[in-house]
Amino acid sequence: MKLIIGNKAYSSWSLRGWLACKQSGLLFEEVVVPLYDAEWDRRREGDEFAPSSGKVPILWDGDAVVWDSLAIVEYLADKVGRARFWPEDEAARAMARSMAAEMHSSFSALRRKHTMNVRQVYPPVMPDADVRADLERIFELWAQARARFGHGGDFLFGEFGAADMMFAPVCTRIATYSLPTPRFAAAYVLAVLQHPFMQDWIAGAQEEEWVIEKFEQPAA
Repeated sequence: MKLIIGNKAYSSWSLRGWLACKQSGLLFEEVVVPLYDAEWDRRREGDEFAPSSGKVPILWDGDAVVWDSLAIVEYLADKVGRARFWPEDEAARAMARSMAAEMHSSFSALRRKHTMNVRQVYPPVMPDADVRADLERIFELWAQARARFGHGGDFLFGEFGAADMMFAPVCTRIATYSLPTPRFAAAYVLAVLQHPFMQDWIAGAQEEEWVIEKFEQPAA
């Protein structure tokens, strides 16, 4: 398999797809392409990017191609067994899938105003009301998952899984922008950031030479 991703410092969707590949346990080639560099438009027109219209991540597995992080999660779960990604309990699995889908489609204010940058930590600034509303909903979801199904582990449903992968970039944003976080959520954020896969990703980001100035600014 070959996974094409953007800059590890900035690309939140690439992080999700990469975590899914690592979680699968399958061997894969990792290809990092710098976002928005001088070759970006030309590169996006190449055959490897055609199925996704130039978006990353994109996973090639022989003749099969999968783009979009949640689709990559499901494709790999089909290959190696869903228990590696989703809780075995039916009620827990239903909640995990719902949370992953909500993360996939929601929280636009947090995404827009606090872009991912795992190489920076900014002083705390009170976020805007719409960002606070996003965070309140996220913390509500985390609290419900932890209370109902999180026993026996440090993650949303106990063991590290697809829901944690989908929320991992939220954890990096909380750390980067020093966002106000309740104690239980701060413990979860720390568990995610200390996961070996996340440590590998963050280390890789530190080694990148590319800098995108618009992603290097603290939140207004």
